[in-house]
Amino acid sequence: MSSVLGISLPADWLAVPLKHLTQLLNRGTAPDYAEDGVIYAVSQAANQEAGLDWSRTRYHAFSGDPRKIKGYLHAGDVLVNSTGTGTLGRVGYFTGAPEGAHAVADGHLTVARTHGARLDSRYLYYWLACRPFQEYVLAALAVGATNQIELNRDRLGSALVPLPPLAEQRGIADFLDAETSRLDRLAAVEARLVERLAERREASVIAAVSGRHVAAPRRDTRVPWLDSLPEVWDEAGLSLLARMGSGHTPSRSRPEWWQDCTIPWITTGEVKQVRNDRIEKLYRTREKISQLGMENSAAELRPAGTVFLCRTASAGYSGIMGLDMATSQDFATWTCGPRLSPEFLLWCLRAMRRDLLGRLAMGSTHKTIYVPDLQMLRVPLPPLGEQLDAVASIRAETARIDSLVDKVTRQLDLLAERRQALITAAVTGQFDVSTASGRGIDVS
Repeated sequence: MSSVLGISLPADWLAVPLKHLTQLLNRGTAPDYAEDGVIYAVSQAANQEAGLDWSRTRYHAFSGDPRKIKGYLHAGDVLVNSTGTGTLGRVGYFTGAPEGAHAVADGHLTVARTHGARLDSRYLYYWLACRPFQEYVLAALAVGATNQIELNRDRLGSALVPLPPLAEQRGIADFLDAETSRLDRLAAVEARLVERLAERREASVIAAVSGRHVAAPRRDTRVPWLDSLPEVWDEAGLSLLARMGSGHTPSRSRPEWWQDCTIPWITTGEVKQVRNDRIEKLYRTREKISQLGMENSAAELRPAGTVFLCRTASAGYSGIMGLDMATSQDFATWTCGPRLSPEFLLWCLRAMRRDLLGRLAMGSTHKTIYVPDLQMLRVPLPPLGEQLDAVASIRAETARIDSLVDKVTRQLDLLAERRQALITAAVTGQFDVSTASGRGIDVS
């Protein structure tokens, strides 16, 4: 009885090195990019399990016969991401280029083209995509340092492939095409639900900070991200309600400024803590600065309760300092006066994020919101008690929505787990696909 990666195979299955089953197992070519053309250069980013994402491809400038280019793709080719971290080993299946066009793999993809008489290309795709093989990629096939990691082609070629008879391979591929498509459709429905819940969450925050719950006539407003406010509410420039500040980075060339660091220091690395808007207050930072470093830079210690907004690489995300803290120059801060609740300001900033990024942020790759624009921000200004009521309403509604999101996300995780388990069970012969239904198979 043969086995692959510690998994026993059916008695009539073989275990054969991949290089003996392919007529091509090679990297693509480094393309000469062009603004337009008919030859698409397929990258790792474009190589997705669900199919090629053509929006992530670029054109390859070549005036000769595209079929002469190393890495020219044929329908049925299996594509494996072969460099970098995060997506190393990700497998895609090429079904063909758009009508009238051609496609080539770039040098970061390995193209596997099968001998059709022995190995079905769709079956190979599912085997390379199954969890045991994906784990094997990182454990045994990858070489290099962390930031230079790549897939070793010789090791890939020597990796064993479970090989049932060709007709059975095709039956397995047909079964998995049908069952994974069914699971993918279910997952798409769940993913759309998550998107709708996110939209409802955003709308509920905007409704609360704009006083939609207030039983009063409404009036037009000069707050650009709102269309109206209750007549009984004021509005004002934020600079009149809170002291604005920024931050700085002490010189790294002065090591004595980076000793005895005890002051929490907010950098863009902290944005991930507040990115989903579930956390209001920040208590921990990855880095700290020293008193000496702060005194010799433009960094300033802000009191607990100060609201901060990232204005560069992760522009638009905000939070409240849970302790006295300083920030890098990537942030704007507001220390609120007596007329403005920090919590209400925080939710105003989150409600206006789309406006900040769409109207004020500059730059195509990395968005930046400039300080003069932030100095001109306007916010609603209800009485303090109504500010606190709005915050309480937001917390209650977002907690309810977040609970629903968590349940749907768990369903998505379960669908992904089942999809992966089903693929693994099928390509290793753990059940007979000719009599099976994916709905009734125990893959736990």
